Amino acid sequence: MPRAPERKGRGRLSSIDLLPEEAEPDVVWAAEELRQGKRLQIDILAEFNARLADRGIGPISPSAFGRYSVRKAEQFREMDEIRRISAELSSSLGTGGADELTLAVSAMVKKAAYKMLEGGKLDPKSVMELARAVQSAASAAKMSAEHRRRLEDEFRTRFEKAVDAVENDVANAARPVDPAEVLRLIRKAYSGE
Repeated sequence: MPRAPERKGRGRLSSIDLLPEEAEPDVVWAAEELRQGKRLQIDILAEFNARLADRGIGPISPSAFGRYSVRKAEQFREMDEIRRISAELSSSLGTGGADELTLAVSAMVKKAAYKMLEGGKLDPKSVMELARAVQSAASAAKMSAEHRRRLEDEFRTRFEKAVDAVENDVANAARPVDPAEVLRLIRKAYSGE
């Protein structure tokens, strides 16, 4: 019988997760402040609680905010690692590897989503965000392929027009044609000069 995946924490929603929807901008603000790391956590908490009080929402305890900041720090480290890996992949694949990178990232997002769902420790909001992430990854892969196809079609059309223009000039030339001159004419016609 397979063993259930190990859960972190008690599996309960935190007091920050339980804040009403109107507090979402303040939660985003607090997360960004933590991400920047320019202020003390206690100062961020004080301003966060002041923002919540302005909305008529009770304060978050220092211990709850501390747990939240630790969780966010872990997420930020993981995101930084993903960005670093993506940058390395992108530079190693070169300009032609953008589609490959998009497909690889899309596959990684789908795999991560599956693992998280398999763990069974997601609240409805997290499931919705996960579904959006998978949908966005699939859309990015599709858009990348369509963009590449459009670029290839545009290149092919412009190149064929350039060759046709040069072909007429070369066919009507009274002297033998130098291959280097033909290439120069194709480049000139392609660039629209």
